[in-house]
Amino acid sequence: MKPADFRCGTIAIIGRPNVGKSTLLNHLIGEKISITSRKAQTTRHRITGILTDAETQYVFVDTPGFQTKNTSVLNRLMNRSITQALQEVDLVLVMIEAGRISREDRQVFDLLPAGRPVVLAVNKIDRLADKKQLLPLLAQLQAERAFSDIVPVSAKSGEQAQQLLHALRQHLPQQPAIYPAGDVTDRSERFLAAELVREKLFRQLGDELPYGASTSIEKFETEGRLRRIHVAIIVDKASHKAMVIGKGGEKLKLIGSDARRDMEKLFGGKVFLQIWVKVKHGWADDERTLKNLGFEP
Repeated sequence: MKPADFRCGTIAIIGRPNVGKSTLLNHLIGEKISITSRKAQTTRHRITGILTDAETQYVFVDTPGFQTKNTSVLNRLMNRSITQALQEVDLVLVMIEAGRISREDRQVFDLLPAGRPVVLAVNKIDRLADKKQLLPLLAQLQAERAFSDIVPVSAKSGEQAQQLLHALRQHLPQQPAIYPAGDVTDRSERFLAAELVREKLFRQLGDELPYGASTSIEKFETEGRLRRIHVAIIVDKASHKAMVIGKGGEKLKLIGSDARRDMEKLFGGKVFLQIWVKVKHGWADDERTLKNLGFEP
């Protein structure tokens, strides 16, 4: 039996790149469904994360970081996914970092829709030696905009996570759950597998590899609890292919072993993973390729 005041609603998580949106989502729902790295543009797709408790179902929509510098077709599509999400959700959770408001943060503020509640999460408070340093920033934010709530948090450690959920719940509509209680995302295993390989790619290559890389599932087969997954890493230049493979294939082996480990944990079974690298010049501006990678033109 659900309580009479059960609440359920959709919440867009927005902010500039690398502010901690995906880290927060993963922490809140308790599963790694949104990939993370220090590189901007890690999140490229809208990803739904679902948290259900006895009184509330939170349907989070993790969006890409708003892109202001690169004007590729890929980045235009990512920005459009943000604006679309803002028109479709019940509530907006906008994130900034503790200690500063950047020009990029203000550009995100300008996207906030009228007529919808907006909760502001001030992230990375674990980096502050003295939490009193937050007070001037919080006062400035409260004076500048009529946020429904402002909650300091640490997406990494989970500090203040429950306070954030309480603040969000107050603005969700009273209605039954949209998804079954056990669901944590509406994304397929196929999608999550491609994303996990891309995460390890970004983490292994660091700043060596420009943004011109993506991943595509070539084959995904399930035999009982065993999954056979073939993934292509798509790069823009032949020199990038050499970077990904590494000397003696070492980089590619590390990417594969790290990705397989996370897949087996997430999927709950053994994974046979095969990865190779393809060169496709200009893929980030090729609408056909982007559509094959899951982006709507």
